[in-house]
Amino acid sequence: MSTQTEGQELASWARMLADATRATVCLALLDGRAWTATELARLAKVSRPTISEHLNLLVDGGLLREVRQGRHRYVQLAGPDTAELIEGLAALAPRRTEVANSLSAVSKRDAFARARTCYDHLAGKLGVALADAMTERGLLDWSDGITLTPEGSAWLDDLGIVLEGRNGRPAVRSCLDVTERRPHIAGAVGAALCSHALREGWVTHIPGGRALKVTGSVREFGLGVGVIRELQP
Repeated sequence: MSTQTEGQELASWARMLADATRATVCLALLDGRAWTATELARLAKVSRPTISEHLNLLVDGGLLREVRQGRHRYVQLAGPDTAELIEGLAALAPRRTEVANSLSAVSKRDAFARARTCYDHLAGKLGVALADAMTERGLLDWSDGITLTPEGSAWLDDLGIVLEGRNGRPAVRSCLDVTERRPHIAGAVGAALCSHALREGWVTHIPGGRALKVTGSVREFGLGVGVIRELQP
């Protein structure tokens, strides 16, 4: 394939996100759930026919995949690579200073920044702190990209975490955090750590979004007392 052809295909793909409604849909789907068209129309504040057009474009373009259950149609991100791409693009976008005009808005903003899910892995201050702690302990090696060291594999075994193979998904990769502007851990390792933390109750979902409530038990991840204190409201 020629460079020109690749450029045309990239431009065509990029146009799918060059629309506020479609971008809003993709950001919402970073919670890893499957959403209905009605839910997404309500979120994006557009009509049902309008959201259906956008969803069809995103599905045809490969950013979303369709899930049907009986008569109901759901959509979700095509996979973890797509989720990491969306998060990375959002992190690189210029940030506007948002003025929170209520205590509730401030609480939601701060909770989102402290800890949240990014598709199926941990993000926010928690995700970045976990990446830092693992690096300091020699569990991750960044000398040539990012890899899990033998010590990292042993640590996962000690926690009782078993990595699941997912169609060639890399064991570990970095994902640029949208609020911290630094990498957190994605890939199979990132997904396994997030699932383990949720299963053990170290983090719990805060209703209405991707934000997570952090308990002191996350110290089992090797996080310092000061870091844990910052992660709790």
